[in-house]
Amino acid sequence: MTSPLRSAREERQNVGLADLAFTDSLTGLGNSRRFHDKIERLIAQRADDPAPFAIAIIDLDGFKPINDHFGRRAGDEILVQVAMRLRASMDSHSSVARIGADEFAVLYPMVFSEDAALDRVNTLIEILSAPYDVGERMARLSASSGCALYSSSDESASVLINKAETALYHAKRAGRRRVLVYSGEIEAAAKYTTHVEQALRRAVAAGEVQAFFQPIVDLQTRNTIGLEALARWTDPDLGIVSPTIFIPIAEERGIIGALSQLILRKATEAARSWPQELFLSFNLSPSQLVDQNTGLHILSILEKTGFDPRRLEIEITETGLMTDPASAEKIINELRLCGIKISLDDFGTGQSSLGRLRDMRFDKIKIDRAFVSSILDDRPSEHIIKAILALCDGLGMEVVAEGIETEAQADKLIKFGCRGGQGYLFGKPVDADATLAYLRDAAFVARRAFAR
Repeated sequence: MTSPLRSAREERQNVGLADLAFTDSLTGLGNSRRFHDKIERLIAQRADDPAPFAIAIIDLDGFKPINDHFGRRAGDEILVQVAMRLRASMDSHSSVARIGADEFAVLYPMVFSEDAALDRVNTLIEILSAPYDVGERMARLSASSGCALYSSSDESASVLINKAETALYHAKRAGRRRVLVYSGEIEAAAKYTTHVEQALRRAVAAGEVQAFFQPIVDLQTRNTIGLEALARWTDPDLGIVSPTIFIPIAEERGIIGALSQLILRKATEAARSWPQELFLSFNLSPSQLVDQNTGLHILSILEKTGFDPRRLEIEITETGLMTDPASAEKIINELRLCGIKISLDDFGTGQSSLGRLRDMRFDKIKIDRAFVSSILDDRPSEHIIKAILALCDGLGMEVVAEGIETEAQADKLIKFGCRGGQGYLFGKPVDADATLAYLRDAAFVARRAFAR
C-alpha cells in the first residue's frame, strides 16, 4: 500500500515552481497565502453582486499528545491523511488549505447560509473522527471548527478569517467536536473577553487580585489540616468576576504566569502567620507545567516570603499533566527535591492513565467534586470513589474529597475510608484576614475542649 507521505511527496512534485510559495510542503495543499488569495479573488469577483459564501477553519483536538505518543513521523502521517480526507470531501467549487501546524481551512463559494455551512462542516468533523492508520497501530482524534459567512462588500479576507478564528476559539472553549458560526453573540462575547483581559492585565500589574483560602479538614475530627489558595477578583467596572471566567482567559492570553506568582506571593505571606502544622495548597495551570522557569519562580517567591517549602502542596490536574508529560515530570521532580508535596487534582475526570500513577509519584489525590456530588444517589460514582480510595491506599497516597456540601456526603466518605475533605460544609473561601480569624477561633475552641 502506498504511504500517505509518499503520495503527498508525489503530489508536490507536480506543483510548478511558481506555486511553491502558495503550497504546504507536507500535504501538498494550498497554504495560508493561497487561502487568503482565493478569498480576495472571490470577493473581487462578487464586487458588483456580493452573494454570500462561507469559510471554515478546522483545528484538530488534542493533536500534540498524539504527536508526542506516536512520534513526529506518525504525526506527519496523520496530517497527510487528514489532508487527503478533506480534499476528497470537496465538491468542484470548494477548496481546502493547510494554514497552521494542525489547522486547516475550507472555502465554500456556493454555501449561502449558516445552516448549510454547519451541515457541510459537521460532515467534515465526522469524517475526521474515523481512526487513522499509523503503521501497525491506530490513532483517534477529533476536530473543532469555526465558520464565517461573507455578507458585505466591506469585509476583506483578513476580516473574514479573523471572524472564523474567533468562532473557532469559542468552539474550542465549549468542548471537543464543536462547530460554531460567527454571530453577533460571539462578537459580543469576544468583546467581553477582550475587556476582561485588559482589566485583568491591569489588576495583576497593580496587585489587585486577591488570595482567598478554603479549609481542608480531617473528616473524622473536623480539624483543619490545611488551606487551599484560590484567586478572587473584583474589578471597579466589571464587579465580581468569577474565576471560571478570568482563569481561562488568563491561561489563553498568557497572563496566568504573572497571576499565579501574585497569588502565591500573597498566599505565602498570609500563611506565615498560620499554625506551623497547617499546609498551604496551591494550583498550577497546564501552561505552567510546560514552562521550565516555573520551579525557579516558585522557589524564588518562597525564599522572599520566608515560607517553608515543606508546608507547600502544589496541585496539578490530569489535563495539565498530559499536555507535556516530560516537562511536567521535570518540574515536579525539581519541586519535590525542595520538600514541596505534589497533589493530583480533579482525579477521575481527565485523560491520564493509571500507569501514570505508577510512573510519576504523587503525595495526594483529590477526588473530583463531580463524583462527590452524586455519591448519595449514583452507584457508579460510589464505586469509582471506593476504587480510588483502594488504589491510593495500595500506593500509599493520601486522599482528599472535594466539593463536600452535606453531612450525609461526609458520613458516606468516612464510611468508605476517606480521611480528608474540602467543601462548603467546612467553609467557603474567604480572604486572608477572615481566614486568620477562623484559625484563631478554631484554636480557641480546641483549647477549651482540651481544658475540659
